[in-house]
Amino acid sequence: MAHRRTFSARFPDMRTVSLDDPPLTPIPNLAAFPISPRKHKAYWYRTCFLALFVLILVSVYILFLSQPSLRPIAFLDRPEDVSRPARWTPEGLRLAALKHRKPSTTHSPTYSRPQVTLNQTQELAAVSSFIASLPQNMIPSTVDPSQPIDPQLILDFDTHGARAEEELQNVVSDVWTRNPVMLYSKVHSPVSREVKHMLDTLYLRPAPTIVDIDERPDMNVLVPLLFRLTSTNELPILLVGGRVVGQPKEIKYLAARGELQKLITEAGAVVDGARKKKAKKL
Repeated sequence: MAHRRTFSARFPDMRTVSLDDPPLTPIPNLAAFPISPRKHKAYWYRTCFLALFVLILVSVYILFLSQPSLRPIAFLDRPEDVSRPARWTPEGLRLAALKHRKPSTTHSPTYSRPQVTLNQTQELAAVSSFIASLPQNMIPSTVDPSQPIDPQLILDFDTHGARAEEELQNVVSDVWTRNPVMLYSKVHSPVSREVKHMLDTLYLRPAPTIVDIDERPDMNVLVPLLFRLTSTNELPILLVGGRVVGQPKEIKYLAARGELQKLITEAGAVVDGARKKKAKKL
């Protein structure tokens, strides 16, 4: 194919150039750049699938077949002391943690003074104070009701302190001052309801403290505990000034003769002092 000659600044006189002369601009040799035909999509799908398959095989071999060791580099260990485990091994880390662990401070404290002991009267007062102070206070189920209760469970002061005896006497005096009439009863008991009604007719001030034991979670421990402390074997149990009045029949007899009202007055309560006030229940 003939190359067209045009006028340019490099060759101003294009009339002297013949058609047989070589072209001013060489034609590139396209044969030196081989152009392969375009691959089909199926070729690239097969290539990706093979690469993915090889990757899966290598991963399975590394994870499940070869099981490479995760042991740290050898220069971190001390070869000169073969009797000790390596510093960065699990055994070495465990020994290091034991070495730097702080001593435990949960050991039982030692007391220089013996714990205060409670007699039967003091124990009854302490248990009644514990129950009357908060309705949520419960005797633990681990307590053996046939044995003296641990003073630390029911007293809110240091039972090993120098003033433990004095504070114990204050508890005994305070509980019967605040609760001159206290009744341990049952909700589902005709005898208990009869004693409650009798106390209601006295209109006491302060109102009698009534503990319905059959509605408490610690009933199984509290009932035999009260039987031991009061030397009784049935409910209800009426305490006036910290002393057991007697069986239900005796309570009715004393109330009919007016002697119960006299005992209540001596304990610090006022008969007919609260005509519109109801008994407080725990």
